[in-house]
Amino acid sequence: MEVSVMGSSQVNLGRNDLVCKEVGNCCFTKSFNSNISSSSSSLKSSKLCIKLRSKSLNRFSLKASSCSQPEPLISKNNRETKTTDGGVKLFVGLPLDTVSSTNTINHARAIAVGLKALKLLGVDGIELPVWWGVVEKETRGKYDWTGYLALAEIIQKLGLKLHVSLCFHASEEAKIQLPEWVSQIGESDPSIFFKDQSGQHYKDSLSFAATDVPVLDGKTPVQVYKEFCESFKTAFSPFMGSTITGISVGLGPEGELRYPSHHNPSKMNNHQGAGEFQCYDKYMLSSLKQYAESNGNPLWGLGGPHDAPGYDQPPMTSTFFKENEGSWETTYGNFFLSWYSEQLISHGSRLLSLASETFHDVPISICGKVPLVHSWYKTRSHPSELTAGFYNTANRDGYVEVVEMFAKHSCQIILPGMDLSDNLQPNKSLSSPELLVAQITSCCRKHGVEMLGQNSMVANAPNGFEQIKKKLSSEKEMSLFTYQRMGADFFSPEHFPAFTQFVRSLNQPELDSDDQPTKQEERVASNHLQMQAA
Repeated sequence: MEVSVMGSSQVNLGRNDLVCKEVGNCCFTKSFNSNISSSSSSLKSSKLCIKLRSKSLNRFSLKASSCSQPEPLISKNNRETKTTDGGVKLFVGLPLDTVSSTNTINHARAIAVGLKALKLLGVDGIELPVWWGVVEKETRGKYDWTGYLALAEIIQKLGLKLHVSLCFHASEEAKIQLPEWVSQIGESDPSIFFKDQSGQHYKDSLSFAATDVPVLDGKTPVQVYKEFCESFKTAFSPFMGSTITGISVGLGPEGELRYPSHHNPSKMNNHQGAGEFQCYDKYMLSSLKQYAESNGNPLWGLGGPHDAPGYDQPPMTSTFFKENEGSWETTYGNFFLSWYSEQLISHGSRLLSLASETFHDVPISICGKVPLVHSWYKTRSHPSELTAGFYNTANRDGYVEVVEMFAKHSCQIILPGMDLSDNLQPNKSLSSPELLVAQITSCCRKHGVEMLGQNSMVANAPNGFEQIKKKLSSEKEMSLFTYQRMGADFFSPEHFPAFTQFVRSLNQPELDSDDQPTKQEERVASNHLQMQAA
């Protein structure tokens, strides 16, 4: 299914000769490639055509049919869709690969009209992932911000706000690697990467134990990250505080504050496993050894738990995570889990500290992302959270230290999974995303830390929009929600109409009767969607 987005300063509904004078006709394919054509005659009927009528910049129409059809699916009323004072602000994330590994904008025209569509719909801002491996690709200290500056200018001209995510990890999905010079160091010293019990390295993120070790050409990762942030601040100074209103700092794998405990994709396609502890690289083992000796138990510093299960093994069958009398409740279990979580929190604190110091004189918010590790939450030991680095069990609130760390640096917490509900989780996973969100939210409220929300992924959770609205209405202090993310699925006929209604429900009061779609419009919409499904 291809999706065609068409933007223009003036578009007459019902005409067959729609031409986009500003940006052309842009098609988002499943891989988010853009095919540009100069007239609507080449558009296929299987495309979703978004017609933007911006005479007063406040009307939006959507048609899940051929562009030659005159009937509108949804006709937006004339009310302004700007977020009211005190209401939640809505941001939408750009694709992970918006800027390619060669520092060029992928699908530039499609991105431009997609952004215009979101602006007219009433979205407040955009989230942009900025990759370490793109900007500082070849040589340490040599930065190229070209692609990202161009995007910031586009976003600024549209009058949208911008939240930047500084990504110090690699992404297989986006085909973005760590900087080449970092990977070269890793070839000679693979211990800068995480390592599991079987000797497998995770090479998309640096080990937390190496955060303050001079492993990068004589500099520590923290020093390198700080120089990166300072260069970013200088390059984007014209946008700071006006267009750019927030920055999130990547704290680990996929940008989240966690260990890569589930990085074995071939074995993690089910809900059986809880992941593995990532504590076997040289720097983690050195830290563990010192911690054990300082606690008077040097033998405990030789490695991780010997009775912990593998990636794909049910955690409750192991001695370590056993519900009753498991090793996690012993003196050794407390020793190991305390050290393991302290390494995570220490790393997060160092990165949030450098970000706060770098941007202290700029009127923007600083954020970090905490994952929603909800599998096995209904057990006493919470094994998935433990392997990810959160010492959270039936006996202990493991998020207090995490939230206190964010409070110390006056940073906000980004929490994903707001679209997930308990009743749709597999029974065998003993999962509870709703209870975990409630626990973290309560902890944030208690310590005065603002929490910002995200969904899991586009169209992933059934009734996801209703679940998000439920969370936003119950958590009044949540000021910003970021919907992830733009692409083919986002603009598909199966998803975008629902997103449109979601935005309106956040930004507008109930529609008057004369603003509601007519029965004829609803029938036309249904017929178009059925034809496309066929």
